[in-house]
Amino acid sequence: MLRGLYDWTMRLARHRHAQGWLALVSFAESSFFPIPPDVMLIPMTLADRARTWRIAFICTAASVLGAFAGYAIGALLFETVGRPLLEFYGYSDQFQNFTRRYNEWGAWIVAFAALTPFPFKVITIASGVAGLDLLVFAVAATLARGARFYVEGALLWRFGAPIQGFIERNLGMLSTVFFVLLIGGFVLVKYVL
Repeated sequence: MLRGLYDWTMRLARHRHAQGWLALVSFAESSFFPIPPDVMLIPMTLADRARTWRIAFICTAASVLGAFAGYAIGALLFETVGRPLLEFYGYSDQFQNFTRRYNEWGAWIVAFAALTPFPFKVITIASGVAGLDLLVFAVAATLARGARFYVEGALLWRFGAPIQGFIERNLGMLSTVFFVLLIGGFVLVKYVL
């Protein structure tokens, strides 16, 4: 089954609408969708390495736009739902302390989440809730997401055929590692943040 899914993804990566789907996945992943755009970026780059920089740009631009959507979710829904709940339960003071600390370290938090498998949507929404300075948020998200996708693209462009062979030989193990990291990110959010 895994081999069939891999082959299907490689075919989709060559599809004429693949870039549109990549943009949609990149946007959604930054605000609410659990699957990162890497699942499309990798096969698309391996399928046509000449498009590497275009693919990295699409991932970066759509991801940053999605990050603003996540920020808006946090900012807009917090006022209508979150704040009244905090006040009802008497947690307003604790939240103000959290907001102060988040705003102090926010750029680093955004950059960390944007560069790693950590669920980026959690940080974009938290940034909106905490009211992180929008310029700081935009710069951190753009630089970190750009670095992630362009470095990933550059590695795939440079070592494409050997990486593709490695992926195909170790597909089961790599899938397991990916899902462990994905689940680990959600566990980290639940118990650390």
